Amino acid sequence: MRKKLITANWKMYKTPDQTREFFRDFLPLVTDHERDEIAICPPFVDLPAASEAIKGSKVALGAQDMYWEKEGAFTGEISPIMLQAVGCTHVIIGHSERRQYFGETDDTVNLKLKAALEAGITPIVCVGEVLEEREAGITEDVLRRQCTRAFHKLSGKKAAKLVIAYEPVWAIGTGKTATPQIAAEAHALLRGEVAKALGDDLAAKVRILYGGSVKPENAKALMSEEEIDGALVGGASLDPKSFAAIVKY
Repeated sequence: MRKKLITANWKMYKTPDQTREFFRDFLPLVTDHERDEIAICPPFVDLPAASEAIKGSKVALGAQDMYWEKEGAFTGEISPIMLQAVGCTHVIIGHSERRQYFGETDDTVNLKLKAALEAGITPIVCVGEVLEEREAGITEDVLRRQCTRAFHKLSGKKAAKLVIAYEPVWAIGTGKTATPQIAAEAHALLRGEVAKALGDDLAAKVRILYGGSVKPENAKALMSEEEIDGALVGGASLDPKSFAAIVKY
């Protein structure tokens, strides 16, 4: 059995003080939760406050992005070593908004993925199609391309910590959600791509999360699909009660 991972992506929301307030309200709601792993990915400036707040809890800390070099003259970037220094164990890589607005490509995803694994950080690699691609019937081609490039020259042994997040881009922040069946079909395809690139053993173990307008109302239906191993939650993760309800689906 793959243990589900419920991850919060706060995007560009919350100050350090608001982060402390969130955890003050959220942690008591999930104190006894053992069934799933929980990770929260705040903005970079909130990581120290979050790291302090989760001490002694089972909640893991993640970042929303990172650069692939350990250090250097890369103004505005954050390295895997810096993330580890503030307590991060997870990092989101290749989120659709990074691809859409900031020039992230399948090749930079590959570089970041390798760097995260090298540093021992759990990478949550995002893949997914936009509305035009789904309507054109090329979803499978898009997912295969994204996986092929992301896993290029990656060894199955090193990729043990890999997590994938399937985000149909047309369902992010739109209120539209892929049906559990659509999501499960995409996840099965992705598992097949992992098997081709990294071997059957890893494919059986790799967790594939669903992301795209996950809410307390639809979490149970999505999580009941055998192929869905957790969620990457955006807007609904900003409110402690809402996110706790998703965790407890």
